[in-house]
Amino acid sequence: MESTSTQPWARAAAPAMLALFLGLGVVMSPRPPALSLALAATSLLVVCLLAWRDVRGWGLVLGLAAPVGAAVVMAAGLSTNLVWMTTCTGAAWLAFTSAAPAVAAGTAGMVGVLLLQLAALPQEPGWFAWITGTLVSTLGFSFARRLRVANQQLQAAQAQLAERSRAEERHRIAGEVHDVIGHALTVSLLHIEGARLAVDDDDPEDARERLAEAERLTRRSLEEVRATVGLMRADGDTVPLPDAGDLPALVESFRRAGSRIELHVSGALEAAGPVRGLAAYRIVQEALTNATRHAPGEPVEVRVEASGDDLAVSVDNTGPTVGTTAEGSGLRGMRERAASLGGRLSAGPTATGWQVSARLPR
Repeated sequence: MESTSTQPWARAAAPAMLALFLGLGVVMSPRPPALSLALAATSLLVVCLLAWRDVRGWGLVLGLAAPVGAAVVMAAGLSTNLVWMTTCTGAAWLAFTSAAPAVAAGTAGMVGVLLLQLAALPQEPGWFAWITGTLVSTLGFSFARRLRVANQQLQAAQAQLAERSRAEERHRIAGEVHDVIGHALTVSLLHIEGARLAVDDDDPEDARERLAEAERLTRRSLEEVRATVGLMRADGDTVPLPDAGDLPALVESFRRAGSRIELHVSGALEAAGPVRGLAAYRIVQEALTNATRHAPGEPVEVRVEASGDDLAVSVDNTGPTVGTTAEGSGLRGMRERAASLGGRLSAGPTATGWQVSARLPR
């Protein structure tokens, strides 16, 4: 991954440093002042244009020929002229912004200029210092560039991870809300239908009880939705999510609505823990909701076995199903719950009806 832009402070630093050293070169140059000023001004204009356009790579290599060429004209044969700091600054700028091939070529060109000066005037004491400074600038700022790119990659990875986490959380909440609302609407509808029949049969007491049960179930489901999305109740307490220990109450809510359900439990449900317990509860809840919707009035058998390291649940319809058997969001949600815990879930028709079976490992 390459950086798409250089920080503004970094783009301004190189022209400022080059302006300083070109100015010192003008002062220290034995050449005519007008020539030195013209070279410095022209080079500085090129450098500012390079920084403003954020030029990198081979374009920057060509652009840096202007200040390096000005240095050669202003200080050829004089290793004491500080204008040679332009090679160190140019090498640092190139190494901090560009890829390795351009950096290698640009640095080789600058060092080559200094080597020619050394070959022509070996008695001058400063050429080795300028060569060393240019190479050190290249190495140091190449390392800084690697750190910058690695930091950008880390930030991008963190952003992707955060977005993935938000998407997974939205998906989890959507699954929880689907299960809660589906159960609440299905069972409440059964109670409302029973209340309507009771009114038709002139039995107001039965109708009142069924409506009260539908109201209680709706309130409880609303509290579960609030807890799922992290909201707070008016009294400041969070509502605990259900677990395996709440399965008998879940089955009883369907029974009060008129469903014929048998529950068989073996082992200690409390040992399932909150995470597996919630998954088992939601799986049974969704399976019973589907059974009530697609096979109304038919008997259902629920088995829960908490033994060893596994928690096994199964829901069997013992009558014909009504409607489609295509996999919908509820069945996908059950599979995902089981898979998220390293378990497995199967659902499909049997010789006598329909079965949902899940195994959740510890």
